[in-house]
Amino acid sequence: MSIPIHIIDAFTNIMFKGNPAAVCLVEAELEEVLMQQIAAEMNLAETAFLHPLADGSYSLRWFTPQAEVDLCGHATLASAHHLWEIGHLGEAEQARFHTRSGLLTAERSGQGIMMNFPAEPAVQAAAPDELIQALGLIPRYVGRNRMDYLVEVDSEETVRTLRPDFALIARVDARGVIVTSRSSKDTREEYDFVSRAFYPAQGVNEDPVTGSAHCALAPYWQQRLRKTELRGYQASDRGGYLHLRNAEDRVFITGQAVTVLRGSLS
Repeated sequence: MSIPIHIIDAFTNIMFKGNPAAVCLVEAELEEVLMQQIAAEMNLAETAFLHPLADGSYSLRWFTPQAEVDLCGHATLASAHHLWEIGHLGEAEQARFHTRSGLLTAERSGQGIMMNFPAEPAVQAAAPDELIQALGLIPRYVGRNRMDYLVEVDSEETVRTLRPDFALIARVDARGVIVTSRSSKDTREEYDFVSRAFYPAQGVNEDPVTGSAHCALAPYWQQRLRKTELRGYQASDRGGYLHLRNAEDRVFITGQAVTVLRGSLS
């Protein structure tokens, strides 16, 4: 069986930047074991598997090299980009995805592709010893949502130069750890806040650009900066930009994407 697969860089319009996702569009759902094997073979942060449903929407599932995840932004952005690029959706049509986090939608906007995601605000929480040891610093704030720990530190420089202990982070009882700060005075015109995200327990030491992390970051920085529209930059080696808008219990995440590779698995 030949399985089409595309690699798409998300949250960027430049190849080899942003976050790469593999996208497999198939006629019917594959066996779960096979999806996990393909994701391990691709060895990217996530591989997306989607297939059409009778009402014109799509089933969408996301796998890291080690496990299925509940929510993924960059592979959803890549999937929507792929559907428009190959003509499965018209320019003005909305992409609708049924996922483990409910119905997610995406549509074209002037700034790229705008996704409608659930807000996942963090609630202040005590920091586990492993978290403090792994980061090697005293945080300004520690919060927790159903997926991740959210940690604010003192400066953008601290975020950018952080060298965490991934083995210790993998021991923290969470999907992963998001580290963030307000942007520096030098970068404030370009973006409002900066972040990095670490998921070693999922087989991804550092995720290049994490859409789902911004479901926590957007409500957090809305309260801190008193803005409903925000610009974020994820300061991984590849880097990526996200435009964010909070609306009650939803976060609208906008980014761009570019296809890097087209092929098939034999």
